[in-house]
Amino acid sequence: MADRVPATNHESDDNEATRVARLFIVSDGGGSTAEAAIDAVMVQFPDTEFSITRRPGIRTREQVLNVVREASAAQSIIVHTIVVQEIRQILVRECRQRIIPHFDLIGPLIGHISQQVGQRPVLQPGISRAIDTDYFKRIDAIQFTVQHDDGQNVSTLAEADLVLVGVSRSSKTPLSIYLSMRGWRVANIPIVLGVPPPPQLQEIDQHKIVAVTIDAPYLLEIRRNRLQALGQQLEGSYTDPEQVREEMMYLRRIVRSGYPWPIVNITGKSVEEAAKEVIAIIEAQRALDDPLFGTPLPAPPLRNDEERP
Repeated sequence: MADRVPATNHESDDNEATRVARLFIVSDGGGSTAEAAIDAVMVQFPDTEFSITRRPGIRTREQVLNVVREASAAQSIIVHTIVVQEIRQILVRECRQRIIPHFDLIGPLIGHISQQVGQRPVLQPGISRAIDTDYFKRIDAIQFTVQHDDGQNVSTLAEADLVLVGVSRSSKTPLSIYLSMRGWRVANIPIVLGVPPPPQLQEIDQHKIVAVTIDAPYLLEIRRNRLQALGQQLEGSYTDPEQVREEMMYLRRIVRSGYPWPIVNITGKSVEEAAKEVIAIIEAQRALDDPLFGTPLPAPPLRNDEERP
């Protein structure tokens, strides 16, 4: 099935025959390289309608012959990015025999670079598609992390690769976003003084959970800067040293209440340094010779005297 891209110039004579350029995009990968080149070409012909037929994944002689017959019948130009030399040679030979205009966007460049650097290319089709897949995985991780920021959507907490817990303004969110940009699906849960954490936190695999903490003086400074940026009063329980001390004590009691979660102190660390430490902890947890690892390891419920500071 060919896509039709209409001409953009609406001032041409209605009786004038429509100009149509017929192109076949042929690739042993996904064809995205050729499509990008054709997109750049099409804008140079605003009065021309384009008929684009895509034929990705062409990797056998029989597939090449079928595509060449199609293109010949449609009187089309073949634009190809065939990486495998044998298949590319078959395509070029068949096009020449049928006098079909054909343009190789990748073969000559591969050849010239190979000669210049003295190295053989890997000649692996679809490598760019693998990169695209990795890219979209990172996008999915970022979306998941944003949707699970600050205690949101705890019903799908088990789908996270790791879960960060900590008091307010302990850099859970920037750390979560940084990790998500490297493909980690991250959820973060705020620990609020006097409020038990969500029960889902005790139901998921406890090896995924890392507590984030920060020294009280730095936390106070961050909170004051935050209030100042919002134009709010700096005095109050949010920036009260005693309140902060109680919050940190409450966090430590929760961390120790069940399966003990590892603690990362981010004081004086860049987000990159903190992220490396978190990843190292999670990977070490995965490598544990623990028969319970890989299965949900529920933490016992908080004792009554630990539900409140």
